[in-house]
Amino acid sequence: MLDLFYQGGPLFMTILTILLLSVIVCFWKYPEWIKEVGLLALSIGILGQVMGLYSAFKAIEQLGEVSQEMMFGGLKVSSITTMYGLIIYIISLILRLINKPRLG
Repeated sequence: MLDLFYQGGPLFMTILTILLLSVIVCFWKYPEWIKEVGLLALSIGILGQVMGLYSAFKAIEQLGEVSQEMMFGGLKVSSITTMYGLIIYIISLILRLINKPRLG
């Protein structure tokens, strides 16, 4: 699990983990903010993937020729932040559904 954290990039994975903790805190203290924090996590995850792909394509441009294994390995690693952000967003939606009766 820690290996995925480092593969996804410590910066974006740390930000996403902080957002996951924020979703959990919002569940008890600020239930009206759960969905927004989850959506922010999804957006940060997508931004992490786009930035990872940009740097990978920049390296490919400099190297010239790249094997298929390297290309698809890079795509797999760049999607880690998006998957983590999506998981956080799904958790936020589930927590919001749990809180619905309490809010209204």
